[in-house]
Formats: sequence, C-alpha cells, structure tokens
Amino acid sequence: MKPYIRHERSRMFESDFFEMFSKVHPATPFLLYIPPTLVLLAWALVKGITSPLAALVFLPLGWVTWQLMEYFIHKHIFHWEGNGPFTRWLHQILHGYHHQYPDDAQRLVMPIGASLPMAALIGGLLWLLNAPGQTIPYFVGLVSGYLFYDFMHWSTHYRKPLTGWGKRIRSHHMSHHFADTESNYGISHRWIDMLLGTLKTRDGQAQK
Repeated sequence: MKPYIRHERSRMFESDFFEMFSKVHPATPFLLYIPPTLVLLAWALVKGITSPLAALVFLPLGWVTWQLMEYFIHKHIFHWEGNGPFTRWLHQILHGYHHQYPDDAQRLVMPIGASLPMAALIGGLLWLLNAPGQTIPYFVGLVSGYLFYDFMHWSTHYRKPLTGWGKRIRSHHMSHHFADTESNYGISHRWIDMLLGTLKTRDGQAQK
C-alpha cells in the first residue's frame, strides 16, 4: 500500500475516457438504483408476486447479505495486491488509489461501471432460482444495503458526523485508513469486524 496524500487528487488513467468514468458524483448511485428497485418491489407487491410478509423477511436478509459482501470484498479483493505488475495495477485501480488519495471526493462511491455489472450478475442469478416471491425483496434489500454503504463511505470521508454512532463509524474507518489497513474492514458497520476479530479500537488494541 502506497503512502497516503491528504487533500489532493490525481489521475487514475492516461485515457481521458476512462478517467472521466472513474469519477462519480455521490448522488449518482441513488438516482440510478432507487427508482427501479422501488418500482420493482411495488410491482411485485401489487401483482401478488411477493407479499408484505416476504418483504419483511427478505429485505433485511438482503441488507445483511450486502454487509457480509462489503466486508469480504473489501478484505479479500480490494486489499489483495498479488505478486505481479498486473495485479498490483489492478489493486491500485480498485482500491489502492483511494488509500493513496483518501480525500478525493469524486471517488468515494463505487463507479457505475463496477456496480451495474455486479447488480446485473446478482439479479440474473436470483432470477434463475425462479422464486420471485423471495428473490425480489431479497434483491431490493441487497441494493438498499449497497446504497447505505455508498452513502456511509461518502459521508465518513466528506461530512462531520452528527451522532455518536456516526462518530464511531467514522473513527472505525479512519483507523483503517491511517492506523492499520489490516483491520476495520466494515465501512457501514462494525459488527462483522467484532465477530471476526478484525476490530481495532481507538486505543490501538485489536479486539478479539
């Protein structure tokens, strides 16, 4: 991991085309994903494809699934550098740049070029299960969890927290950036780090 540089930004790509699409306004994911997922859920409820009870069960299940994905993607994919020049370049694009320039406000939410294929892949796999009564609210819960993660990551870097919980989440993530990059992998939560022993508290002690 390269040393961090505060309050600056840099190019990620030599190509102006790729450089443009590496920058994302923080409102973009919400404008892209909230309307279609709300319409999908409302349509499924109105048509009787799913039920309010199924929504009450599978929406939270999708949310928790995203939090697990968030942790393991961050730990095992974003922080994997590999051994060769290509894997190190890929790591720099996926996550290394963010650690090097943590204050670049244009790169605090996931690029659409990454989130949209992932959403399409997950949606396609769920569709293959042929159980829309369960998979539609589950998918909406999953997307909701992802949007909460994007919001919390942007908010943690860009805004001063107003609540005690927000301050703890910010301290949790700033410790990951500036104290120990091998701890505190949760971004919108702390519970998985607590459960798996990767939580590092402000006093510098890893909690097992």
